[in-house]
This record gives sequence, C-alpha cells and structure tokens, in this order.
Amino acid sequence: MRRVVFNQKGGVGKTTIVCNLAAIAAARGLRTLVIDLDVQGNATRYLGAPADGEAHIARFFEGTLRFGLGDAGLERCILPTRFENLSIVPASTELEHLAPKLEARQKVHKLRQALDRLHVYDAIFFDTPPALNFYSRAALIAADRVLIPFDCDDFARQALYTLLENIAEIQADHNEALDVEGIVVNQFNAQARLPRELLAALQEEGLPVREPPLAASVKVKESHEAQRPLPHYAPRHKLTAQFEALYDSLRA
Repeated sequence: MRRVVFNQKGGVGKTTIVCNLAAIAAARGLRTLVIDLDVQGNATRYLGAPADGEAHIARFFEGTLRFGLGDAGLERCILPTRFENLSIVPASTELEHLAPKLEARQKVHKLRQALDRLHVYDAIFFDTPPALNFYSRAALIAADRVLIPFDCDDFARQALYTLLENIAEIQADHNEALDVEGIVVNQFNAQARLPRELLAALQEEGLPVREPPLAASVKVKESHEAQRPLPHYAPRHKLTAQFEALYDSLRA
C-alpha cells in the first residue's frame, strides 16, 4: 500500500497526518516507510531524522539524471528512525534546484518505477509540498491512494474542488488506479458553527469525508517539538484515539 497525503493549500496538517498514520502502521507491525518530498523537511524533523546527511530523496532524484553513471537507488536513501518498523527517506534543500532539471528530462515516473522494485515495505506514506509541482505529481503517480487534509474554512472548500479536478487529471493521464481514499477534516472545532456547517455540506455533496474528524489540539505542536508522533508522545490522548480510528477506517 502506498498512500499520499496531499493538498495544494499549506497549513492543513499533511505532515502531522502522514507521520501519525505511519507511526500507527509501524506500531502495528507493518514495515513502514515515509518519503518526505517537501523541501521544508517537516516530516524529516518530526521523525527525528537528519535533514542534511548523505541519505535523502534528492540523492535519488539526482541519480535519475545521471544515466548509466551509478544511479543512486532509492534503497540507499532510506534511514531507520528511532521507532521500530518505521524508516524514512529524508527531504533535502537540494530538491528546489533539482525540480526544473527533472521536469525538463521528464523524470516524473522514476519514483514509481523505483518503488515497483522495492518490495521491503508493507506501507509507504508520502509527505508532499503544498503545491502541484514535480514532487507532488511524482507522489500521486507512485501512490495507490490519496488522502486530502481539509481545514474548515470557506476558502479551503473552494480550493478543494480545484484540487479534486487536478487529481482527476493525474488519474486520467498517469495513474488510473489512484483512489481518492477520502477527505480528512483536520483541526476540527466541534464547538464552532462554521466547521460543523462545512463538514455537513461536504457530506451532503457526497464527497468521501473520512470519520472521525481530527480535533484541534496543542498536543500536536508539543509532539512536533518532541519529535515523537502522538502514539509515542501521548498514547492515551483523545486525538491519538482519533488517529487510531482514522487508521482503522482505511483499507489495509
């Protein structure tokens, strides 16, 4: 299973969702890999991996530009984390300057091809930049399923329709098997009127909204700072239970 968490809007919790679902998968015994494709490297930091070491995703992509000159296989870019069964391909600041070269050489399918040869992992999660760029397209092409984080405001709702259209184009042109697994309502305030109304409106439209919505909580920022996903940082917290329930609602 390869799952990408993607939204073109920033600040919707992509990294938090990726790392916590991956931590749950790993804790349940699945050999799990996180691939950090965002130049900001938030998933890399959250899982306590070095951002500027020898192994990172830019090394893999750079290798695809050197045909026949010792291509760096993806397996050489993987690092273990401190958490059992959980590994990561760290991000790198080099991603930014590589993107135009990769676009020009049409390397957007290389990540999928590399993963097709990598049979070590039961679950793979992609963290993506908040833009439909080379790296997010590469992830959408490589993935089986896509989860869309959604924060409850009207601007996010309007952007959601454009996002679904863009994903449909990727499906039509590159990855017919890609399944829109659902919309994850994040940072949800059940006491406020607007979030409740927006959630109800999405459900009435028949959009695939996953249950449960994930509550807003200061524990998220605390777990970021501690570099420990919630199942390890606050295993008995309400939000951790919501992540567990969300994970259980997804197909294996």
